[in-house]
Parts: sequence; structure tokens; C-alpha cells
Amino acid sequence: MLDHLTIRVSDLEKSKLFYDQVLAVLGMKIVLGQEGRFWGWGEGEHPEFELSVPEESDPPHRRVHIAFRAKNKEQVDAFYQVALEAGATTNGEPGPRPDYSDTYYAAFVRDRDGNNVEVCVY
Repeated sequence: MLDHLTIRVSDLEKSKLFYDQVLAVLGMKIVLGQEGRFWGWGEGEHPEFELSVPEESDPPHRRVHIAFRAKNKEQVDAFYQVALEAGATTNGEPGPRPDYSDTYYAAFVRDRDGNNVEVCVY
């Protein structure tokens, strides 16, 4: 069982603004953080998704794929729209993904660091 996921970002404050907007669509808010070091979002009191600044010992930045689960197709659509308005670029418009399953509906964007951010419902 996954407890939380942390990704390193090149500009913590700009990334915080982006993720704060898009994760609000899914009912997540900042529940933990320290200015200039890290921020964590969750639906309750525990952070499930975190951003942090790179450690000096970290290898060069590698892009990741993150998938957030939505409650319905409307949340997928709203997440996608808010993400684009917040500065993301499209990596797949909202719609069915029959290659994944008959009921899979998703959208994909690239955040400011090039990470592939998916929101899905199935």
C-alpha cells in the first residue's frame, strides 16, 4: 500500500501554486509543509502527495508519471481545464482510454518540470 509520493521540482513555489489549483479540484489541500523545503497535499490530515526541493545528492532530474484518481468524469474534465489555465501543457485531452479498460476515462498534462500528470476515473 502506497502511503505518499514525493517529487523533486525545480521551482518549489511555482509548482506549489500549480498543484494547489489542480489538486483542489480533487478535494486535496495543503496539510503539511515548510516554506522553501516541501509541501504536502491530502484529503485528510495526512499528506499523500508532496513536492520538495532537490537534495544535493539527488541524480539529475528525471520526469515521472503521476496518476491521481478522480471521482467522476466531470472532475477529470475540470482538473484538465484548471491545469491548462495554471500553465500546464496538454499531453492527452480528456476522454475514454479503451486500451486501458472499457471504463477508463483520463486526461494527461505536463507540469512545469515536464512530469506527466494524469487524472483518471474507471
